[in-house]
Amino acid sequence: MKPVNARIVKALPVGTRVQTCDNSGAKIIKIFSVKGHKTVKGRYPAAGVGDLVNASVVKGKPGTKKQTVLAVIVRQRKEYRRRDGTRIKFEDNAAVVLKDDKGSPKGTIIKGPVAKEAAVKWPGISKIAPIVV
Repeated sequence: MKPVNARIVKALPVGTRVQTCDNSGAKIIKIFSVKGHKTVKGRYPAAGVGDLVNASVVKGKPGTKKQTVLAVIVRQRKEYRRRDGTRIKFEDNAAVVLKDDKGSPKGTIIKGPVAKEAAVKWPGISKIAPIVV
């Protein structure tokens, strides 16, 4: 994994329900932890674009409901700033479900754009992304 070249605001705290933008079978997932996140005592861990999260499937196909999955956040509504001065924000929050922590996605199709920060950090996602913004 390469480091991210932007100051990404952590906009999705623990407990957030996020739509998935792939065809893995899960429709909505609920974040219950953020991998590798260290914070101040009492503060909820939060995720941003490119972060790996543990989530439970809230809505989806009957075989996938109530399962815990690994996912990567690929879009967020809260804008963040890149080093060149541009500000990026999307119209929704979205995640991609992974098979394992190596970064290979469970689905074969991603709907909608993927942030460049997530695509650089997770090459498996960038291979099947239709557009990288």
